[in-house]
Amino acid sequence: MQKLCFIVVSLGLWCRAAGAESQPNVLLAFADDLGRYASAYAVAGSVNEVIQTPNLDRVAREGALFQRAYVSAPSCTPSRAALLTGRHFFRNGSHSQLHHPWNGDKVIDPWNEAKGFGLMLQEAGYHIGWTYKMHLSEDRMGGKNRNYQQAGKRFNSFSENVTKAKSVEGGKRELLEEVRGNFRAFLADRKEGQPFFYWFNPTNTHRPWQRGSGKALWGIEPDSLKGRLPSFLPDEPEIREDFADYLGEALAFDAAVGVLLEELEARGELDNTVFAVSGDHGAPGFPRGKTNLYDFGTEVPLMMRWPDHIVPGRNVRVPVSLLDLAPTLLAAAGLEKSADMNGENLLPALNQGGSDASLRGWIITGRETHVNTAREGNLPYPQRAIRDGDFLYILNFKPDRWPVATPPLNTADTESRRMDIDFGPTRSWFVSREGDAAIAEMWNLGFGQRPEEELYDVSADADQVHNLAGMTAYEEKRRALREKLMAELKANHDPRVIDDAFDRPPYTDPGKKGK
Repeated sequence: MQKLCFIVVSLGLWCRAAGAESQPNVLLAFADDLGRYASAYAVAGSVNEVIQTPNLDRVAREGALFQRAYVSAPSCTPSRAALLTGRHFFRNGSHSQLHHPWNGDKVIDPWNEAKGFGLMLQEAGYHIGWTYKMHLSEDRMGGKNRNYQQAGKRFNSFSENVTKAKSVEGGKRELLEEVRGNFRAFLADRKEGQPFFYWFNPTNTHRPWQRGSGKALWGIEPDSLKGRLPSFLPDEPEIREDFADYLGEALAFDAAVGVLLEELEARGELDNTVFAVSGDHGAPGFPRGKTNLYDFGTEVPLMMRWPDHIVPGRNVRVPVSLLDLAPTLLAAAGLEKSADMNGENLLPALNQGGSDASLRGWIITGRETHVNTAREGNLPYPQRAIRDGDFLYILNFKPDRWPVATPPLNTADTESRRMDIDFGPTRSWFVSREGDAAIAEMWNLGFGQRPEEELYDVSADADQVHNLAGMTAYEEKRRALREKLMAELKANHDPRVIDDAFDRPPYTDPGKKGK
């Protein structure tokens, strides 16, 4: 029975009949190449201690903070495709790799029967759209007319554009107003009372960025990172500055999230919005980051706010996958996930009384092609991994191949050569020291060939540099994780496991010059 609803016109107040509550809005702030960096993750001795991200922290404080969130693949296209479909990256055809169907290559139907949760929301009456990067076939989010960047796209080159401005603060304000203008254009295009799904996709955290901008624009002293970088990165001034600049772009993203929160709050819509924040993979231009299956490459921030549905201050400590966002956001809208989704609905664990014990507790990651010219024959570097609460197991299907690029790396065309590591000062630092015995161990960890199997006790080896595969004491764990991984891959018809299809056209063409 509906409750009575009294309208007090003089006060401008109203209430909604019980049972007639509208579907929530959905907003996903999704930074390109942003690893697990936010002050909400700060612990003693960590990189996150030197930054302040008040807006990301607010979402976490007023909602849920996921301590161990991972992408399906540490590469832009497959990561985003997996998020939209809720399916393991290898199940998404041409979108299983950085091998775009719009570059002239033969296309394998990227979704088959899957629509992606954005289109499912649209069919349920949602106004959908995005700003900045998509990196997928745009019909997966409603077509090109759903890309709202009428106010501009200069935010994607944040540090470069602020550096050119008359003043730092003025330049920041100008670019944040662009974020506001694009969001307002999206909102203006919906029907009155229509719920929306907005995907905010800035690329400023992707390279390149302005060298020295971390300190110049955000006051991040490179030397504040002394002793805080992962053990596989040299604690050198050039590397610290590079990382400080990357963190500066993370602060710019945080400021943009603040604009989105402010706009929703001013419109009275914030509390009826599922507000989620994440990134598509780890840090670019650093060894063992982007394109790698170590935590540095696959772990991302994830925080989610939805009052009355997500308990404030909820701290989720078991591994979750970004595959889980599709069924979770559909459930928030009152919709069922499609039967072929691999992700799980996280909401029951986030409600009052929910617990980590109700969640799957393990995740699958992997990769195929990122840069198709990195290795001879345009071949991929195929990997799959399984991560539970304490261990990471990685299976390298072709250990004879090189994970970053076929050496030698330090050649006449080094500065223009595309590898499975982005351009930048840290890459240049390592490549210029190829063959230097003083950094041989670090160089090998980042660029050298890898064994077929890797196993890491993450609770004791956070940087995953001590391979336990082959050690008798860990044989039972290695076997159990491999069996679990292979069972999941086979059950989902992974082309790599079924018949090595990712090594053949149309996924790759050894006879064709790469693009």
